[in-house]
Amino acid sequence: MHFHIITLFPESFGSYINDSIIGRAIKDKKIKVSFYNPRDFTKDKHKRVDQKPYGGGPGMVMEPVSVVKAIRKAVGRKKDVKIIFFAADGKQFDNKKAKTYAKKHKHIVLICGRYEGVDVRVRKIFKADPISIGPFILTGGELPAMVVLDAVSRQIEGVLGNFGSVEEGRTASSEVYTRPEAFSFKGKTYKVPKVLVSGHHKKIEEWRANKKK
Repeated sequence: MHFHIITLFPESFGSYINDSIIGRAIKDKKIKVSFYNPRDFTKDKHKRVDQKPYGGGPGMVMEPVSVVKAIRKAVGRKKDVKIIFFAADGKQFDNKKAKTYAKKHKHIVLICGRYEGVDVRVRKIFKADPISIGPFILTGGELPAMVVLDAVSRQIEGVLGNFGSVEEGRTASSEVYTRPEAFSFKGKTYKVPKVLVSGHHKKIEEWRANKKK
């Protein structure tokens, strides 16, 4: 899986993709991440890529030409490409979509907007999939891109080390415990539920299933 990220701030991804599971996946060549900065595709001598919106209004809008050129560079002659356009009116991104992307595509282009967003003609030109990661507004598309990168990557066999670690492929709950079995804090003792130390696998699965609801 090769992620192609269109962003004005590629450095913002540094610590995230270089550490832990994602960093290891890149090192092990399970995934690849490339960046394309629209500033590198503009003829403006000041590398400016934002313009005032037509119709008036606050803020600035990322111009289409430099973004289109960056996407074309990312796509090249590749055939199996999914292009994602982050938008407030986009479809809700979920684990089902993450699975689909991981299964059906080898290349994913993530367009990270800034300011008031990216000129919508970019979305129309590439028939990009409009995606939202939640009912809120962020200052840029970099965080959503990291969310999609992470959610899709963990669906790729080998990224988690043990593919059985994928929660949706097993019974998992939101409550997890580890050693010590009991510890005290401010006069109160906190213990691991007895069923989890019982060794009774069927009851443990039932407990986890109930906690998952």
